[in-house]
Amino acid sequence: MKLTSIKLCNFRSFYGKTPEIAIAGGDVLNTTVIHGNNGSGKTSLLNAFTWVLYEKFSAAFASTEQLVNKRAIAEAKPGQVVECWVEVNWEHEGKRYNVKRQCKGYKNQTDFALGKTELFMQVAGDDGRWYFPLQQPEEIIGQILPVSLHQYFFFDGERIEEIVRSDKKAEIAEATKIFLGVEVINRSIRHLTEAKKSLENELKAIGDSEIKQLLREQEKLEREIARINTRQTEIKQELEHQQTLKKETGNRLQELSAVKAIQQRRQELEQQKTSNQESLRQTREALKKIISARGYTVLLSDTTTQFRQIIQDLKQQGELTTGISREFIHELLNSQRCICGAELHAGNHAHTNVSLWLNQAGSSSVEETAFRMSAQVDEIDKQATAFWEEVDREQARIEQLRKNISQVEGELDTIQERLRKDANEEISSLQRRLDEIESKVDELNREQGANQQQISHVKANIDALIKQIAKQKLNEEKQSSAQRRINATQDAIERLTEVRNRQEKQFRLQLEKRLQEIFNLISFTPYVPQISDKYELTLTETTSGMEAPVAASTGENQILSLSFIASIIDKVRDWSAKRKILTVPDSSTFPIVMDSPFGSLDETYRRRIAQTLPELANQLIVLVTKTQWRGEVEVEMADRIGREYVLTYYSSKLDCEQDYIAIGEESYPLVKQSPNEFEYTEVIEVERDW
Repeated sequence: MKLTSIKLCNFRSFYGKTPEIAIAGGDVLNTTVIHGNNGSGKTSLLNAFTWVLYEKFSAAFASTEQLVNKRAIAEAKPGQVVECWVEVNWEHEGKRYNVKRQCKGYKNQTDFALGKTELFMQVAGDDGRWYFPLQQPEEIIGQILPVSLHQYFFFDGERIEEIVRSDKKAEIAEATKIFLGVEVINRSIRHLTEAKKSLENELKAIGDSEIKQLLREQEKLEREIARINTRQTEIKQELEHQQTLKKETGNRLQELSAVKAIQQRRQELEQQKTSNQESLRQTREALKKIISARGYTVLLSDTTTQFRQIIQDLKQQGELTTGISREFIHELLNSQRCICGAELHAGNHAHTNVSLWLNQAGSSSVEETAFRMSAQVDEIDKQATAFWEEVDREQARIEQLRKNISQVEGELDTIQERLRKDANEEISSLQRRLDEIESKVDELNREQGANQQQISHVKANIDALIKQIAKQKLNEEKQSSAQRRINATQDAIERLTEVRNRQEKQFRLQLEKRLQEIFNLISFTPYVPQISDKYELTLTETTSGMEAPVAASTGENQILSLSFIASIIDKVRDWSAKRKILTVPDSSTFPIVMDSPFGSLDETYRRRIAQTLPELANQLIVLVTKTQWRGEVEVEMADRIGREYVLTYYSSKLDCEQDYIAIGEESYPLVKQSPNEFEYTEVIEVERDW
């Protein structure tokens, strides 16, 4: 999707029809800058994009029901219709698109009633002729840039850090799946599952009574798994809710000056506990790998001892010698000449003497094999020794981590008991609330674990039933055909599931690597961003020798979120180009529209982001205030600007203070005195020698 222009009419602060705002889309000059003071309509312009495309608004867009410009309403006569619309043009895969969403308001004597919105679309192909598509406009827009992804391309920069919130990880995961085309695989798996059920029903109708009974049992078990999975989803959502409550309650405790230091210490201890628990899990995994890889060596001590005894016996029996080999003596006899020059003919004295050595010489191949195996046996014994050393080391680390966790838990218990008995009722009440949350979380975790165990047990029973069904002798050709199709369908489901899992994992790991590169390019901190398998965005550090989570600031979260969006764009573009995935959104151009992206960042971060974003985004539309733009941001982005506009706000205040912005050699008004009693915004294009 390559945006080309946007135009508004009576949308929020924009009175009447605005001039067409052309959007830069060159390879170098790919940035469009729109200047405006706070309250001048920058957020309205951002939401104009999301409204026309998806009929959705950002969190900062207040009074969403008041879309029509107030001046247009005031100037309308009773009974007159007032139009409000936004029109956007873009290019995609060789076609041009024009979309217009409009709503009409009707002014009565006492109020103003807003009607339903309508969406219109026209498309132009290579021949330049415009036509109305047969498909619904919403469906076409959803295929080009799905609604679930729009928040990653049209966003409020001051609230971008919300992407890293824990309750956003599900949205991120689903959005990434759409990028990868995984949703197509999921649909295929669902359709195959439905087809398998149809085939099983067909087999029920033609199969013998035993097969029917087995299939009924299988169906019952599958319903049980579906029920448990539904409950697992509910538990997961409830756990996230409880964690949010815990965080809010903990923050409230920290706000109380009487226990602020204690609460901070508790948070530090909880981080230590989490870090130690993760280290304990990793150490146990390492121990499992050691045992799996080299545990067999300690079971071979008797075998290696027996091998050495066999070699020793062979040497004592003369079977293994280091002298002349049998192969050498056979070669002399075959050549009929000794190394001393004597003729070796059958029956003569020299031939008889040389032949006697056959009983005393050993085989060179046997000797070589024996020596090589001896070296390998020695290596097995060394590995057994090294194995015990590694096991002892990991066991000692596990024991130390358990002690650390126990000490931390003891101190946490002391803090909790102190807060429970605090004389301040608010403090003790908050602690009791935390106790209730912890109890609920513990209860949910136990239920979740029990459910997972039950799922494994039921799946094992299903697998056993499937094997029984597969073993049944199908006498009729229809039965045989139905069973083959069921097996083929199940095989296809398993293969598609494996493809999906591998594709998701590979993309996530590549995405994490690119995220780390971009974050490192912008941030001067030593923190390392990570993406979990659940698509949780976190920052970690290793300054203490162990990996630990970072309590990131708002600025760091903003940088992390921007880095994530940039890495998504970069890796999806690279991923789809290499694999020729036809089921993902067009990877040639991804537009980013950002409102106030530099507000709470310091000079260094502002400069680095201003350098990086135009490089990573195909199209960049930046809505900025004068203070956000001036200085390092203007310097870094100046060479990438393809289009530039100013939003001039006309204030109805009689004593309004006018404001201007200098761009190039010209001065453009940001705030002016309104010529009437209305406030509104005007769009002015900046004239430059591009």
